[in-house]
Amino acid sequence: MALPPVRYPAAPRDDVVDDYHGTKVPDPYRWIEDPENNPDLTAWLEAQDELCQPWLAALADKAKWRAAQARLLPGSISAPAVRGDRLFFHRRESDEQHAKFIVREGDGTERVLFDPTAVDPTGLTTLDVATISPDGNVMVIGVSSGGDEDTSISVIDVTTLEVLEGPIDRTRYTAVAWLPDSSGFFYVRRITPEPFNRRVWRHVIGTPIDEDVLIFGEGRDPSTYYGLNISLDGRMLAITAGVGTEPRNDLYLYDDVAGGDPVAIVEGEDAEFWLHFYSGRTFVMTTLDAPRGRVAEILDPSGGPGVWVDVVPQHPTAVIAEVTTTAEGFLVGRSDHAVSEVIIAPYDGSAPSVVEMPGAGSASVQSRYDQGSGGYVTYTDFVTPGTVYAVATDSGATTTWATAPGARPASSDVLARQYTYRSHDGTDVRIFIIAKGNATNGPRPTILYGYGGFNISLSPAYSSLAQAWVDAGGVYAVASLRGGSEEGEEWHRAGMRENKQNVFEDFIAAARYLKAEGWTTTEQLGIMGGSNGGLLVGATLTQWPDEMAAVICSAPLLDMLRYELFGLGITWNDEYGKADDPVEFQWLYGYSPLQNVREGLAYPSVLFTSFDNDGRTDVMHPRKMCAALQHATTSDPDAKPILFRRESDVGHSVRSTDRTLDLGADELGYFAHQLGLQIR
Repeated sequence: MALPPVRYPAAPRDDVVDDYHGTKVPDPYRWIEDPENNPDLTAWLEAQDELCQPWLAALADKAKWRAAQARLLPGSISAPAVRGDRLFFHRRESDEQHAKFIVREGDGTERVLFDPTAVDPTGLTTLDVATISPDGNVMVIGVSSGGDEDTSISVIDVTTLEVLEGPIDRTRYTAVAWLPDSSGFFYVRRITPEPFNRRVWRHVIGTPIDEDVLIFGEGRDPSTYYGLNISLDGRMLAITAGVGTEPRNDLYLYDDVAGGDPVAIVEGEDAEFWLHFYSGRTFVMTTLDAPRGRVAEILDPSGGPGVWVDVVPQHPTAVIAEVTTTAEGFLVGRSDHAVSEVIIAPYDGSAPSVVEMPGAGSASVQSRYDQGSGGYVTYTDFVTPGTVYAVATDSGATTTWATAPGARPASSDVLARQYTYRSHDGTDVRIFIIAKGNATNGPRPTILYGYGGFNISLSPAYSSLAQAWVDAGGVYAVASLRGGSEEGEEWHRAGMRENKQNVFEDFIAAARYLKAEGWTTTEQLGIMGGSNGGLLVGATLTQWPDEMAAVICSAPLLDMLRYELFGLGITWNDEYGKADDPVEFQWLYGYSPLQNVREGLAYPSVLFTSFDNDGRTDVMHPRKMCAALQHATTSDPDAKPILFRRESDVGHSVRSTDRTLDLGADELGYFAHQLGLQIR
């Protein structure tokens, strides 16, 4: 089937001009920002649908790409939460739309406690929160619908599945810290419908929600997020308080017996802190004086960081990602150049022992609620779906507890390798390359993926989309860019705020490395990113439009002069900067993709993927950028189209299996057509 001709819909260009500290900045598509009573926007979106949907539907191998992904997409399994002889976990069979929350009794029988698809057969309801009381008899379940991530929680009896209380709204992805007698819990709830103004509350089961006790949060910045952790005896509640996504937080202790106000342990330090309790002792995991992380014991909460005693000192190269407590010591997950390691570190500070991993992948750790012996590690890599291992913390031995349902054995001819390349300023950056065979075998259609922000590491993880591409003969590459956590907090800060341009330079250096090493060519290279990664590819295509053939830009940030005005944007201004500050404006204006689109340039093909209920990165970003590129580019629209794919009733994060496969089929079909890869 021939692809339909591409003719871009007309988009009015207004004469809106903003003055930023003396710099005049046109914004001709300001009208696109307003979704209410906007017939021009409605008509433009419908015209984009009429352009994009038939084009994607006509892709010759789209059905094959969907089938390949479906074959390679296993189910999922989580590590269990242990309550006595009961195990609570999430599991999705490979043919199910969402994971179910399940209990396995001591005799091995299983019951489904919550099934999002049973609650909502449309697949639009997602399970956001599932926590179990210490006695295993009550659970808190939080759900949202249509991708809005606006969680409401309910208290449910584990045996009868009776809803005891709720729903309690305005509890987006709340932490839940249970009282030891299972009589209630601490949680986080907003006091307004807007996604700000959170507070920490204490709820006692059986009492009205409006009688919940306010514990913490009055008078703090509206963008503050809170984390909760409670001691096993229930007396001490640790509260972390951080503004937005800043890489720093304050730390407080609340004595639930004595009451009163929480006591500050640390305030105003330029670092992050998380408290852990074990057998009457208090420990802190922190980046203070340790950008790769360390664990110290707090002998005197009033003494300040200067008297803390290191138990797990900072490692020369590995970054601490997770710490949990067991009878034998800390079960620590750390990452060395984006590859996970797991160690057991005794509480006395003696030498740790290593838990052997099955490969160079990603591992997350979990311990028992009762802090007894043993724990769990969930492992994945580029060719291995998630597998849960039980860890004997007295010996470090592991046994397989569960594998992802329907997981296929890893293909022996698909290899994932890590290389090092040089960025613009001489910094060494690492890149994973996944491909068939031991050599480049000549240039091939290649997808380069990146993120580079918010202290998030792109560690090896299984992806059916990547596997389908590689199985068909393509190359899939993942760059460990500055801005992430691959090398610790210094690596993060080298890619944020005034240093954000480093991230884009790292990414284009990765593209050039792939071409120089013979993996691909400009005509065979596609770049891909979502959310902050959408900003990444947006900046890359506007700064170096002749370095790639195709771009997938998903749920992006693209108007960096106005991002704070929409969604959760204001919570990210420490990561990016503020346009109302004259110095920070210059950072943003220098790379903001929307403001750097230039008329008369031949831009590569771009597929924007946008989700109408996205509450994080507002849909105005890809809409305005699509209009700007369709207006500006001189490329042949039939050869290098600018396309806008949108979905309703879905947001930034979790989606059903069918929607995942549909999106992946469009993305792979688009890249295959633009880069020249055929699937058999």
